[in-house]
Amino acid sequence: MMPASRSRPVGGKGHNMTNLQALHDNPNTMVMGVLNITEDSFSDGGLWLDPDAAVRHGRDMMAAGADIIDIGAESTRPGAKRVSEADELARITGAVKALMPANPVLSIDTTRASVAAAALEEGAQIINDVSGGTLDAELPHVVADHDCLYIVQHWRGWLAGSKGATPDMDTSVYEHGVLKDVYDEVMHQVDGVLAVGVQPERIVIDPGLGFSKPGIEHNLPLLVGLDTFRASGYPVLIGQSRKRFIGAMLTDAGYQAPAENSAAANDVTAPSGLTLDLEAKDNVTAALSALCAEHGAWAVRVHDVPRSRAAVIAGNIWRAYSK
Repeated sequence: MMPASRSRPVGGKGHNMTNLQALHDNPNTMVMGVLNITEDSFSDGGLWLDPDAAVRHGRDMMAAGADIIDIGAESTRPGAKRVSEADELARITGAVKALMPANPVLSIDTTRASVAAAALEEGAQIINDVSGGTLDAELPHVVADHDCLYIVQHWRGWLAGSKGATPDMDTSVYEHGVLKDVYDEVMHQVDGVLAVGVQPERIVIDPGLGFSKPGIEHNLPLLVGLDTFRASGYPVLIGQSRKRFIGAMLTDAGYQAPAENSAAANDVTAPSGLTLDLEAKDNVTAALSALCAEHGAWAVRVHDVPRSRAAVIAGNIWRAYSK
C-alpha cells in the first residue's frame, strides 16, 4: 500500500499547476508522445532538431491527444554518442519554455541532474531517467528536492554497442529469466532512489524495452508479464514504439511491406540510410498500446500519437468492461 501523499500542485514557475497525485494514480492508460530533439535517434533523429519544428511537433501531438509530451535531447540508441551537457541543457530548456504556454504535462528524458533541475524550474512535471538513477547519482536528489514524478527505468549500462554482432549482447543474459531478473533489478533501482528521499507516491517504473534487450525473446515476456510489474504497486510506463523487436516480429512472420509504405513514402529518413516500414511498425506499436491499456499500463510512450490514442481508448474501454 502506498503511503499518503502530498497533494500540492506543481510547476516550477507556476505556468502549469498539475496535480501530481492525480497524474500518478490516473486509472486510465495515458499516451506519452515522444519529442526527440536529437540528431540520431533511431527512428526520427534530426526531424525535430530545429526549435520551431520541435514546438510545432509537440503542439501537434497534444492536439492529437497526447496526455504527456516526453522531451529528450540525447539519443540512447546503441552506439550513440553523448551530447554535451551545455547542448542538452539549451535544447531542453528551450523546448520547455516554448511549450509551456500550451499548458502541457511535460516529461524530460534525461540522465543528467543539471538538466533535470533546470527543466523542473521551468515548469516540467516528470523526469524520465532511462538509467533509473544509476548514471548520475545526483539526479535522484534533484527529484527528491522537487515535487515531480520520477520514471525509474530498468538499466544495465550505457548502450555503447557490444563485442558481438548484436547490440547489447554483452548485457542481455538473464540468468533467472528476463521477467524475474528485470523485475528484481528495477525494484533494486527503486530501492536506491527511495533511499535518497524520493517519495514512493512519485515513482513510476519502466521495464526498459529494448535496453539490453535486443530480441523478441527479451521483450515479449516483459509485455506479457505486465501484471507482474503492476503488482509492485507502482504505475508502469511501457515504451515499445518502433523498437527493433517489433521489426523482428514482422520479419519472422514473413511480413512484406507494400511499396507505398516505405520510409520515403512516410517522409522519414532513417539513420544510416536504413529503409524502415514505419507504417507497419506504428500499426504494431498501436496494437501493443491497446493490449497494454487493456492490462492497465500507466502510459505508453509512442512516436505516432494518433494511432496509439485510438488504440488506448479501445484498451481502456475493454478493461472497464472486463471488470
